[in-house]
Amino acid sequence: MQRDNPVPHTSGAPAASEAGRSLRQRLRRALIGSPRSLSDKHLFHRVSLVALLAWVGLGADGLSSSAYGPDEAFRAVGSHTYLLLGLAALTAFTVIVISIAYSRVIEHFPSGGGGYVVATKLLGERVGVVSGCALLVDYVLTIAISIAATGDALASFLPPAWAEWKLSAESLLIGAMIVLNLRGVRESVLVLAPIFVLFVVTHLVLIGGGLIAHGSQLPATLSTAATDFRQGYSTLGGVGMLLLFVHAYSLGGGTYTGIEAVSNGLAIMREPRVRTGKRTMLYMASSLAFTAAGILVLYLLWQVRPEDGKTMNAVLAERIVDVVPLGRTFVVLVLLAEGLLLVVAAQAGFMDGPRVLANMAIDSWVPRRFASLSERLTTQNGVMLMGLSALAALLATRGDVRVLVVMYSINVFLTFSMTELSMCKLWIGERRTRRDWKKKIIIHVVGLSMCLTILGVTITQKFAEGGWVTLAITGVLVLVCTLVRRHYTSVSGRLSRAFDGIEKLPASSSVVASAPDPERPVAVVLVGGYNGFGIHTTLNVFRAFPDHFKGLIFVSVGVVDSGRFKGEDSIDRLREDTERALARYVELAHKFGVPATTRCDIGTDAVETAEALCMGVAREYPRAVFFAGQVVFSNETWLSRLLHNQTAYAIQRRLQLSGQNLVILAAKA
Repeated sequence: MQRDNPVPHTSGAPAASEAGRSLRQRLRRALIGSPRSLSDKHLFHRVSLVALLAWVGLGADGLSSSAYGPDEAFRAVGSHTYLLLGLAALTAFTVIVISIAYSRVIEHFPSGGGGYVVATKLLGERVGVVSGCALLVDYVLTIAISIAATGDALASFLPPAWAEWKLSAESLLIGAMIVLNLRGVRESVLVLAPIFVLFVVTHLVLIGGGLIAHGSQLPATLSTAATDFRQGYSTLGGVGMLLLFVHAYSLGGGTYTGIEAVSNGLAIMREPRVRTGKRTMLYMASSLAFTAAGILVLYLLWQVRPEDGKTMNAVLAERIVDVVPLGRTFVVLVLLAEGLLLVVAAQAGFMDGPRVLANMAIDSWVPRRFASLSERLTTQNGVMLMGLSALAALLATRGDVRVLVVMYSINVFLTFSMTELSMCKLWIGERRTRRDWKKKIIIHVVGLSMCLTILGVTITQKFAEGGWVTLAITGVLVLVCTLVRRHYTSVSGRLSRAFDGIEKLPASSSVVASAPDPERPVAVVLVGGYNGFGIHTTLNVFRAFPDHFKGLIFVSVGVVDSGRFKGEDSIDRLREDTERALARYVELAHKFGVPATTRCDIGTDAVETAEALCMGVAREYPRAVFFAGQVVFSNETWLSRLLHNQTAYAIQRRLQLSGQNLVILAAKA
């Protein structure tokens, strides 16, 4: 195995081109960082997250929802604030139930993938793609609502004149988050960790100080709440009060958004993943339950009421500073911490969204390029798509958190419901082998009931206020994914029929087992795995140039993508698989009496790695001619170019610039 640098350019024009490319590379590396070394045996360990960092990167999505979830629940109860005590208790209980349920998901699906993988494996591919599409929209809205809520939190203490710049600043913030995430998951989390700590400390002081300062008034508050409850019961009746309570509980569903982020992002966690994931879930559940329930109780205890231009948490902080040292400074610190934590929460969209997209790409629901990793080992295409889509959502809603939270909650609870239903089916299926299946299933039955209630009420009550938009977008996305999958299936079927039986070709009587002679003409064939397409390309070399080539060199690049990069030994396994496939090509060539050898390497960029390999072969075999296969279509469209890579053409251009020829042999699909 070898990898050489390309031959340097000697003419003026190519040299200028190379200089220009170097300038672009320097700028890119200044923003994103240098490529990671795939030869590093501890690479996965270096880019994975321990439980504490995972709590920062993924748990922040759940914890930050306390900035807008309790706010929505409070506004929904209106003047019936006595319901807040019940809402606080039920909110904490719901967080615990959903978190335990997702801890069970982590146990059964330790490779990650969350709702998409769970629904696909347990309910079937058609349900899985719906869950996957809902998750994609969910993570786009995670970014959009987090950044919009950041603007609202900061605007609560900034001068009113600055409000006109709010949307522009939020847009720039999304752009900065895109660049930060292109550098890598661990790097982005480390940068944002101090913000997370600041939020935890300030809100612990806020809630603890608020409860202690008005603790003596708690009996009077409870007495007033009991009186108001009896009055409300006489006015609304039992059914009316129950409906109002369920209404407020459901519209506060934004509080629970983000709980699924841990199970979806399990693939980036430090081994042992299950233990790390469950510990992260414990951290997130306990912090969210305490914060969300505590804020609701403080709303009642301090008799907080909405004010124009301010979030409810801003009003609460201003009320509490009357008894907390530092006064206005503390308010600014609390709101600054809340706003910045919401930026951290946007990380979940950038971390988990591209990973769900990559899983769907591996299953051919979306273009396969979304499974590719960059030289920094990030799902670069997915990060860009998530960021730009979030920017579009932000601009379309003008950063209105109340609209975004409705759209967000619907898709979150759609995926929650499908996940809980999947786990119910799992335990029903194991009822004959697990005596404790009833004990295990109960948490998922309770969780499913809660999720369906919140989903149904939110859609019913908010359908005209943004609910229909998120349902329509998700439906269109499901349709697009179905068409993409149908295209890939059709092309794969046509190619399989075209190459049917080609792997069982009869061998020649003159079997050799030697390497090609560097002084004689050799054909260098670029191949992927051992398959009919690669064999077809090899045979076409001899059909096009009979009796000319006296040897074969098979070149292959093991591409590190999201489907492969899932553990410490993933790079070694990929290298072994690539070498094993090449060995089969050599064995086939020897059976036909043709001397053959191989060259391979591992990389994230197939074109760049293949170019380096080919240039090394060209120096070793000066009479080599390069060949590659490419699927072509009778009526090529922009869609076929999007769904199928143009790797052969890209390598051809690179080699031509270096003075080498690559012949593309077409395979018609």
